[in-house]
Amino acid sequence: MPRRYSMPDHTDNPVSAYEDKVPFLEYPSTRRDDPTRKQCLIYFIPGNPGLIAYYEPFLSALRKLLDEVEARADCSHAFTIYGRNLLGFDDGDHFPLFGTPTGYGDGSKTEPFSFKDIIASACDWVRAVDVRLPRHPDGSLRHYDETILIGHSVGAYIALEIFNHHHAAYKFPEIVDDWAGLKLKAGILLFPTISHIARSSKGWKLDFIRRTPILNWLAPYIAKGLVSLWPNWALEGILRYALRMPDHAVAATMRFLRSHDGILQALHMGRDEMMTITEVRWSDDLWQVQDVDQRLKQRTKFVFYYAKSDHWVDNKSRDEFIEQRMRDVENKLEFIIDQDDIPHAFCLNHSEQVAKKVKGWVENIADLTPSA
Repeated sequence: MPRRYSMPDHTDNPVSAYEDKVPFLEYPSTRRDDPTRKQCLIYFIPGNPGLIAYYEPFLSALRKLLDEVEARADCSHAFTIYGRNLLGFDDGDHFPLFGTPTGYGDGSKTEPFSFKDIIASACDWVRAVDVRLPRHPDGSLRHYDETILIGHSVGAYIALEIFNHHHAAYKFPEIVDDWAGLKLKAGILLFPTISHIARSSKGWKLDFIRRTPILNWLAPYIAKGLVSLWPNWALEGILRYALRMPDHAVAATMRFLRSHDGILQALHMGRDEMMTITEVRWSDDLWQVQDVDQRLKQRTKFVFYYAKSDHWVDNKSRDEFIEQRMRDVENKLEFIIDQDDIPHAFCLNHSEQVAKKVKGWVENIADLTPSA
């Protein structure tokens, strides 16, 4: 079957024609039209559930901090921040809704998007947002001078896949045009779930459900059934007082739980993650800066920021990955294991703390701070 989501046409406004249907957050730089500045896109990829609304306090805090950076006399950059939902988590981003008969006469129905579909759509949207700048005087599309991807949780895996697709495209002339102009510079990976997610404490439980046929089949129905039993006021009360969620997270979670397809997509994606996020399969050259000129001056290609203890990350797998990558002197990687007890779901109550860290990494990547 063809894809059941729409992509914008690059010939006109590449994004806005569809954004009225898909929740997104954008924080443009006030210096976005300054021709003397290097225009940098910071594209944020959420985790699962893939709702960008969870990250509004984090992204707005990062915007304020980058405004301060841009106001400095030594700053040559202008940073625009953009993030959007992952595919399938909003009823408005696909048609028909999940569970609709396909019309093939075999009783089949439309299903949630696979993890592969979600990665492909993320690749599409990064390329689309990359040409949002005002066009050149001759009418041709204008690309950002640099793009930094930030991914949280499984969004970190998606970010690495975007880098991998971008890198691989230049080995195949038939698809390189799809990526022409996009200048991926670096990735900031927050609480990254990039290997053996099923070995983590929560991953093991989700994988157990996936491996148990009756539970795997019943899980979506049980989840939706339980949610439907509660009126809005009671559900909001549980989220706000029992789970101690802040207002922005309560609103995002209510939208997620009351949507037709959100729960189905989250469970389907989670099961796919258990089967996909296993051994690290990316080639060694993914971790290295490819351009010779940039290699001489770029300090970091990827920042990995791990929690001290994370229920979605297996510490043994994490430590093995770090040890393996640190053996390669060509790697442009920075590994940080948090010492501030910031949890995996930082976007609930620790947005400003993480935004300050990210601001520092962005400055370093953009070469706006003195060498350490």
